[in-house]
Amino acid sequence: MGEIRTPAKVKIIVGVLAKDAEAVNAVRGLLRARFGEEDLNLEPFPFTFTNYYKKEIGDAPVRAFFSYENLVNRETIVDIKLWTNDVELAIAKENGTPGLRPVNLDPGYMTLGQFFLATTKDQRQRVYMQRGIFVEPTLYFQDGHFHAFDWTYRDYQSEKYIQYLEQVRARLAYQHSTGKPYRLRRENGPAGLQTKDERGSQPPKPLTTKH
Repeated sequence: MGEIRTPAKVKIIVGVLAKDAEAVNAVRGLLRARFGEEDLNLEPFPFTFTNYYKKEIGDAPVRAFFSYENLVNRETIVDIKLWTNDVELAIAKENGTPGLRPVNLDPGYMTLGQFFLATTKDQRQRVYMQRGIFVEPTLYFQDGHFHAFDWTYRDYQSEKYIQYLEQVRARLAYQHSTGKPYRLRRENGPAGLQTKDERGSQPPKPLTTKH
């Protein structure tokens, strides 16, 4: 019989889809109040992968990502997804469009081996957690990079998303290795302490980080 162990804590990443950068920034404070210090962000950029959200968000939506320093137990994704649903509904009500969501929040969590998205919809590849929430394995890490599954959303297969998520993973590896947030890495020496995972990935340059 295998020994029962508690899995390592995971990093929360929230994707935001909104009509413009101003709408993204309006929800950013709520996310930070809930999840704490930001880690690595991908600032708003045009979302052109589908027009599925046109009716709710508009003709030219933008996408942004926020990751957070505080690591959590993976089962907390249920509470997180329920909370982001409530935030979406509250924003829609304030906007005067209770049936349409002007801001879409996609919370997920990252382990060193995979990236998962939370959802309320059931499909063959999704695993039920509880209270109406499922998780979907979205990307898996192998040979130094994230890779897509057959069912992975097209935007999550894009180079921009994967480059960002690989940089987030390097920070997660650092936290697991040292017990410290990545922003404190220079305390370990002039060049900073690098984990094996960080040395292997070596992204060409950092994406936009928090200010």
